[in-house]
Amino acid sequence: MLDKLRTEKRNENSMDLDERSTYDVLKLMNSEDHYVPSAIKQQLNHISKLVEQTIERMKKGGRLIYLGAGTSGRLGVLDAAECPPTFGVDTTLVIGLIAGGEKAFIHAVEGAEDSPSLGEADLKSISLNANDTVIGIAASGRTPYVIGGLQYANSVGSLTGSLACNVNAPISTEATHPIEVNTGSEILTGSTRLKAGTAQKLVLNMISTATMIGLGKVYKNLMVDLQPTNEKLALRSQRIIMEATDTDAMTASKKLEEANGSVKVAIIMILTGKSEPEAKESLEKANGFVKYAIQK
Repeated sequence: MLDKLRTEKRNENSMDLDERSTYDVLKLMNSEDHYVPSAIKQQLNHISKLVEQTIERMKKGGRLIYLGAGTSGRLGVLDAAECPPTFGVDTTLVIGLIAGGEKAFIHAVEGAEDSPSLGEADLKSISLNANDTVIGIAASGRTPYVIGGLQYANSVGSLTGSLACNVNAPISTEATHPIEVNTGSEILTGSTRLKAGTAQKLVLNMISTATMIGLGKVYKNLMVDLQPTNEKLALRSQRIIMEATDTDAMTASKKLEEANGSVKVAIIMILTGKSEPEAKESLEKANGFVKYAIQK
């Protein structure tokens, strides 16, 4: 079956790859990478529908769960790991599961991706429920671990999405919202950490960022749920408050302290003149959206 996959075919533009100069190799890679955004553009409608329904599930207490093996699994784990520091969410809200467990992030675990039951078991281990969203990621679109996980997710009523880099992928038939980014053959035959991996990273960026925007984690284009857990992030939090309110550094720092480190509450205090308890209450009534809290 592998010989039928576009991601496994030889790229006609790179038949002489080992004879090229370093510059020419890099030039070819850069040229091939340009196909990725246009391939993703063809899938924006599918991505949008998946994100919109994911937001609705998460508003009901659901989680966003990525499921993959190898490079695909690592990219899912990476995107999930970036959500807590960027959006101030709990580490259990966005979860990355990789075939073979955490150790597989660094070292390949032989045979793990070939087990459909392992995908099901990993989802059972986090008590998957009907409010959750499971997105299966596989460049080939045929990974048994992902297929087994999606089948189990469907059986419990979870929202399911898939992300493949081949058309008519088997995982697409297991997902309510299939995404197929046709990135074509790699310059290094079968090395899907290249264009396919880039496409997956870009799509996962879209899914997590757009979802968090829909949950009120962003005000204008600012990361207002950022947690000031170190000096760099404290300074960034101060700068965000300054940008959002057009105030000076001293005022921003003072209000951030009064707001007990909450960037959102500090912004509301400055823009509305409310006290910390009043600003916090307004934010809660606005379901975490600063844009609505400052109108109340």
